[in-house]
Amino acid sequence: MSEGQKFQLGTVGALSLSVVSSVSIVICNKALISTLGFTFATTLTSWHLLVTFCSLHMALWMKLFEHKPFDARAVMGFGILNGISIGLLNLSLGFNSVGFYQMTKLAIIPCTVLLETLFFRKQFSRSIQLSLTILLMGVGIATVTDLQLNVLGSILSLLAVLTTCVAQIMTNTIQKKFRVSSTQLLYQSCPYQALTLFIVGPFLDGLLTNKNVFAFKYTPLVLFFIVLSCLISVSVNFSTFLVIGKTSPVTYQVLGHLKTCLVLAFGYGLLRDPFSWRNILGILIAVVGMVLYSYCCTLENQQKQNEAPAKLPEKMELGS
Repeated sequence: MSEGQKFQLGTVGALSLSVVSSVSIVICNKALISTLGFTFATTLTSWHLLVTFCSLHMALWMKLFEHKPFDARAVMGFGILNGISIGLLNLSLGFNSVGFYQMTKLAIIPCTVLLETLFFRKQFSRSIQLSLTILLMGVGIATVTDLQLNVLGSILSLLAVLTTCVAQIMTNTIQKKFRVSSTQLLYQSCPYQALTLFIVGPFLDGLLTNKNVFAFKYTPLVLFFIVLSCLISVSVNFSTFLVIGKTSPVTYQVLGHLKTCLVLAFGYGLLRDPFSWRNILGILIAVVGMVLYSYCCTLENQQKQNEAPAKLPEKMELGS
């Protein structure tokens, strides 16, 4: 098996792991929040990251991966920024309507494309731009219901979009710049993310829910779902870094919208959530956009691979 085939197989595996684990944790958290009344999302995320770090530390002790220290400032800044972006997304949901929050998530792709074009001189072809437009239109039709605006909510949403975009671009660039794996980056940044959310989590959750996470009644069923959610989160966090490292922040966001469509479908099929023809139409349009995006990316990657060997003889001639 060639290196290119191994890379493609690894990418498919990372994408599949990300989809399965993310859909699983959404269903688990929905039961925890909606059915059992545990509405402390930010605090729960800090526990997710703490369990992820402990799991990776155990994996390091078992020598399943190698610890590779690098720029401590970059790791700290990256970890804290990731924690802040998660907190801002939760605040955005708390201070905006669900429809406007969905629009906020949709804005992450065009914002990422803009930042990568301006600061990294990355080129996105017309076909890629068209497929992304179709995808966003489909997800918008399926998920956006109302658009109630307010100044504070809009500012929080803008900050959430910017911090999320920058954090995801950094996930990709740090792995390439310092030549670290997704596991090595996640292991070193996890404590900073967890600490940031552990400090601000109870305050944010109290602000959004008017409840105290420490005063909540933790029944055996609630504890079971919290532990299950934390265990699934190890796979979610690992696959997130893996996907962004192997592909790009934009591809990760496209994958995120696929998860949204799958969650809607699972919600209807398993939990009997309300479903309309608008949801079905939106999901179908989004799937068309995803298929087009995948096809265009595959086509462009094949063109790059074909062009690479053609350039080698030219360089050899120049050098001789």
